[in-house]
Amino acid sequence: MYREILQDLETWKDKTRRKPLILTGVRQCGKTYIVEEFAHKNFENYIYVNFESEETLSAIFDYDFDVDRITRELERHFKTQIIPGQTLVFFDEIQECTRAITSLKYFCENMRDLHIVCAGSFLGVALKKEQISFPVGKVNRLQLYPMNFKEFIIANDREDLIETFREWPTDREIPQIYTKPMEDLLKAYYIVGGMPEVVKTWIETHDYNEVEEVQNEILADYADDFSKHAPLTDVPKIRWIWDSVPVQLAKENNKFVFSHVKKGKRSAELEDALQWLVDAGLLVKAELVEKPEIPLEGAANKTYFKVYMSDVGLLRAKSKVSVRTILEESELYVRYKGAFAENYVLNELKSIGKVPFFWRSENTAEVDFLYEEEGRIIPVEVKSADNTQAKSYKLFCKKYNPKKGLKLSRKNIAENLCESTVTYNIPLYLGWNIDHYIMN
Repeated sequence: MYREILQDLETWKDKTRRKPLILTGVRQCGKTYIVEEFAHKNFENYIYVNFESEETLSAIFDYDFDVDRITRELERHFKTQIIPGQTLVFFDEIQECTRAITSLKYFCENMRDLHIVCAGSFLGVALKKEQISFPVGKVNRLQLYPMNFKEFIIANDREDLIETFREWPTDREIPQIYTKPMEDLLKAYYIVGGMPEVVKTWIETHDYNEVEEVQNEILADYADDFSKHAPLTDVPKIRWIWDSVPVQLAKENNKFVFSHVKKGKRSAELEDALQWLVDAGLLVKAELVEKPEIPLEGAANKTYFKVYMSDVGLLRAKSKVSVRTILEESELYVRYKGAFAENYVLNELKSIGKVPFFWRSENTAEVDFLYEEEGRIIPVEVKSADNTQAKSYKLFCKKYNPKKGLKLSRKNIAENLCESTVTYNIPLYLGWNIDHYIMN
């Protein structure tokens, strides 16, 4: 299936100052598949080193960090010649061999011509451990997310719709010949999400029961992973937090509240468990910015945040909102409908390289997301229906005068002024294409 990150991998391959690459991402988002696809398309030789399935391979790194010796031993083991420029070496599940992580420094310094990619299901968690000697400044990084909506459209053999909307002007209303298939695909995406195995099941069967079965397997695997990979004392806390996310997102004020996770528990007792889920890529935090300044990261309140899931399809499955409820757009799930739309937009922003924050003013006004773009702050309002009236967005524009802003909803495309802010009303299904409007 088409993944946009392949272009980033090819850019990395041809970099003059290339370093070993660390590829992070939530478990089962397709890291191994995408690296193998990249290897077969771009290299004559490929060596796949899995430190989890072949534990004995760690011994190659135990003696020293002589990269010539290490490559010779890998050649002998895999019976494949390692030729810099022609061979890709993939260290998978590298968190199981901490000395292999440290060795990246020496590969960078002494064998930079060799293409090395590293990944691991819990690499994000492992890299936070103090006992790992991390090769600071000696690696490049890429993040892989579940398939975004654009990739989902292409997987459904509707790349023609992507081409149709790539340069769509804001002064042309979108006719039903395009709105209907895009809205249907978005409903399907809310149900299926972007986990590659789930998408593959959907493409092959178009059976939502099969889709849910795979989603529930993934959720069960994640729950098992807590016990295998997290500190034992944190496992119950991780489960409490993980189970509380859908409910907290659906609240009217969807700030994450630790006391809502488990009665009597305080933030100090649960913070490490939440951070574990974030480091594992399962959850994403959006932090509060009360006084928007550049950089937003410096203005963020680290103690006040909202929490989202990395995949909207898994959020839907975990919330136990039925497929029929989404397809028929029942009014009875209005709060979860808003939560799904917001989580979807958050995932889309992350997948195109944005770092989302949110704005709230004394609990009386809120803009769903803010992100930084070339020294500008872009406000983003999200509506799950076609009502785009947003007093909070208007107040933000009046107070801070951003040049451009976005409203994503069920409403047709349009461009207007909100105070002095050029505001693009964009259908939710065009979240993947916001740069076309903001960057012009």
